[in-house]
Order: sequence, then structure tokens, then C-alpha cells
Amino acid sequence: MDDVREPTTPAGTVGIRDLVTIELPATAAYLAVLRTTTASLAARLDFTLDDIEDLRIAVDEACSLLLGTSPPDAVMSCAFELTGDGLEITVTAPGTRSVPKDSFAWNVLAALAGHVETRAESDGRQSIVLLKRRGTDT
Repeated sequence: MDDVREPTTPAGTVGIRDLVTIELPATAAYLAVLRTTTASLAARLDFTLDDIEDLRIAVDEACSLLLGTSPPDAVMSCAFELTGDGLEITVTAPGTRSVPKDSFAWNVLAALAGHVETRAESDGRQSIVLLKRRGTDT
């Protein structure tokens, strides 16, 4: 885990941003690792139990969407960025098909995580980014 010091805030305190990254085989057998990591990190940020469960389901759904287009020997990566009040999760895997924003799966992700976006990476991989802030619906 990397601690990145941010500039001093007006109140005189220093903010810390933690970045946790995991790489694993892009198979459904390893999704439990990401679900458990998601729950642990969200609990560390004092998310409610409902929000923790929503994030676990959202990560599972995002991974499942990306696994559908990944070759059998692919590697999936997941980056968790923790800030004072939020958790940004970026799941990336090989694949050329993006998730349509008018699909049922997209609506589920948006409802569970608050903010969702997709990115086509320059190396031919697809990313789904989930952002949830503590104490808000987004």
C-alpha cells in the first residue's frame, strides 16, 4: 500500500491518500478476493454496512462485465484509492467491448456505487471506475 501525502489543508492537517492495487487471473474463481478486499477497505473508511455490501456487489458486477470479454489467460487489475471520505475502485481487464450506458448492468452499477464510468485504456484494456463517498448516495 502506498501512502501519498497531499498538500497541507487550510486547517493545518495533512491529508493521506492510500492506494491499494491487486493483480489476479481474470477468472471468476478470484472474484471473492476482490469482494473481500472491497469490504475490508470500505469498513476502514467507516462506510455503513449497507454501503459496504453495495460496493461488494458493484465490484462483483464490474468484474463480471469485464470477464465476459477477457481472454482465458488474461490478468485483471483492481486499484482501490482511499481518501478521507471516499473509495474509488478501478477494475481493468483486456477487452474491446465497453459497457453500454443504457444497459441494465450499468444502471445496477450506478445505483450501487453512486458514480460509474468506463474507460478504454491505450493498451487495449477496458476499465470500469466506481466511486462511492461516505455519507452520501453518490
